[in-house]
Amino acid sequence: MDLLDTDPLERLAASIRDRTAVVAVIGLGYVGLPLIVGVREAGFETVGFDVDATKIDALRSGRSYIVDVPSSEIGALDRTAFTTDAAALDRADVAVLCLPTPLADGAPDLSMVRAAAETVAAHLRPGVLVILESTTWPGTTEEYLRPILETSGLTAGTDFALAYSPERIDPGSSAHQLATTPKVVSGLTGRCRDLAVSFYAPIAGSVAVTSSPREAEMAKLIENTYRQVNIALVNELAVMAKDLGVDIWEALHAAATKPFGYQPFWPGPGVGGHCISIDPTYLSWRAGQQLGYRVGFIEHANEVNNRMPDYVATRVAEMLNGAGKAVNGSRLLGVGVAFKAGVDDLRGSPAVEVLERLAAKGADVRFHDPYVEAITIGGRELRSVPVDAETLAATDAVLVLTAHPQIDVHAIVAGAPLVFDARGATVGIDEPHVERL
Repeated sequence: MDLLDTDPLERLAASIRDRTAVVAVIGLGYVGLPLIVGVREAGFETVGFDVDATKIDALRSGRSYIVDVPSSEIGALDRTAFTTDAAALDRADVAVLCLPTPLADGAPDLSMVRAAAETVAAHLRPGVLVILESTTWPGTTEEYLRPILETSGLTAGTDFALAYSPERIDPGSSAHQLATTPKVVSGLTGRCRDLAVSFYAPIAGSVAVTSSPREAEMAKLIENTYRQVNIALVNELAVMAKDLGVDIWEALHAAATKPFGYQPFWPGPGVGGHCISIDPTYLSWRAGQQLGYRVGFIEHANEVNNRMPDYVATRVAEMLNGAGKAVNGSRLLGVGVAFKAGVDDLRGSPAVEVLERLAAKGADVRFHDPYVEAITIGGRELRSVPVDAETLAATDAVLVLTAHPQIDVHAIVAGAPLVFDARGATVGIDEPHVERL
């Protein structure tokens, strides 16, 4: 008898090779939506599953809600395959879990991963490859995800394949796309890993394998811890440099001319999003749970970065005082409120935290962001206002909090009575009414 007739994983391997496998992406957010576009472009039939009916309605009408995914790319997909009906997972040969993994009271919250895994388990059959892409602590795939999937009565590594491949989405970046970024891939067994490599090879720029999911899970946390710690370093240096009478931006740009042994990082009002501000804590938490101690570098970096919104608000107050104005009653315009340039993502945005703190001190705050229509400050909804001569003239100070590429800082400097730049966007513009972090 042919092996294809008796071995479900062999049939799966053949369907991946000839692109007849049906791929279900569970979770259609900043990770899942770009992934499903890439999977379809590689020639696979796709199913997009999400419990958020608003997202499914938008996708079925051909509208994207992710900046990095144009609506034209959604139009090229089979829009009827976007669904909130878990029965659609019955057809899946490959199921990729792309769920957020936030923190709850300082500890990992895998509730969305658990819910998705339980849904997949209810529809799991022999010969399916299940892949987790969510960032998480080392051991999650084997110790947490595997038992949930095996409630199906099937055995991982024998009846179905299980793999881990951390997402590497860089929101707002055109330079680093799924098709050009190396993908770290691991599997519960060597066969699971090989199936996952075969699946990702036509989708990603290249594939790097690890010997087990733990190394791949750790790799993702190392990547974001590296960024978090280095951002905290330059943030702490920025605070110190002010008291030393040093222009930190000039010093950092000078250091960045070294062609070896140095990578530039830049200070700011804090860190946000779903990676740098959260992922390193997963590693420190895991160390505390398993080894009895947390990671000192990570804990200190968290403290430094979490202090930055307060520090920026204090610097703004000092700038206003120097001009004979109090925070209370001052009209302040925050420019850029997304957590980073080029995106509309407000998750954990330090820019919003800065405005919250100033509003709590009595400031009349407004904001402008080309990607964000509205935010809530102090329980009050604010809508983005234009940065024009009239707005600038009616403002006591402008705060550059997120330096979107569309923002004309020269016009802001020319029209605003005071400017506080928390992002280094005004470097090279030396005016007495401009202060930088």
